[in-house]
Amino acid sequence: MRGAVALASTVAGMCGLLMAQAATGGNTSSNTVVTFTLDFPGSTPPHYSITVAADGNASYECTVKIEDNADEQTYKTEFEMSPANRERIFNWARQAQYFAGKIDSGKRNLAFTGAKVLSYQDGQHSFQARYNYSSLEAVQQLTTLFQNVAGTLDYGRRLAYYHHYQKLALDDELKRMEAEAKNNQLSEIQSVAPVLQQIVEDNSVINVVRARAKELIEMKK
Repeated sequence: MRGAVALASTVAGMCGLLMAQAATGGNTSSNTVVTFTLDFPGSTPPHYSITVAADGNASYECTVKIEDNADEQTYKTEFEMSPANRERIFNWARQAQYFAGKIDSGKRNLAFTGAKVLSYQDGQHSFQARYNYSSLEAVQQLTTLFQNVAGTLDYGRRLAYYHHYQKLALDDELKRMEAEAKNNQLSEIQSVAPVLQQIVEDNSVINVVRARAKELIEMKK
């Protein structure tokens, strides 16, 4: 009986959400957000989240150690999500029924790739779902996109640190970033353009490093 009541409540909530979306023609406000969170102990960073609002305002937050023997710190940055990816995110969220139901595949013989949470919030609704792996195409697409965006933003975090404290590490870092960008493993490169531009304009950085940073800025176009 309790299960039936819960199911009815979820269905009613979804109906209300879809009716609200239809009534507004799909338009949403800055209060409408999709958030992706990953917790994966042993990886770097072991925790991060990305929040994207319907108007394109977005933020990235992670918990990470700057150095192996240092305490964990929280890093946060804000950026503007590109219109194309913003549209994809909210379309995929709609296809996944705004995460109102179960999205985990339920398979127990799969490798653990991190505890993931997708959530949707607007002025009237709040849904979230946890998963390791989902067989839903929309959730798979969201996972890949958010992980690619996180990869880009974490490059930005490390590049800013190396530029200030370990300039000799910039070349290897930019080589890896360039390779991943060419393999379509990164997204939203424009979000880290400011730190790349700082490297380009720094005459104390060797020319080959500045050239790599400039090429990455061109990639975003």
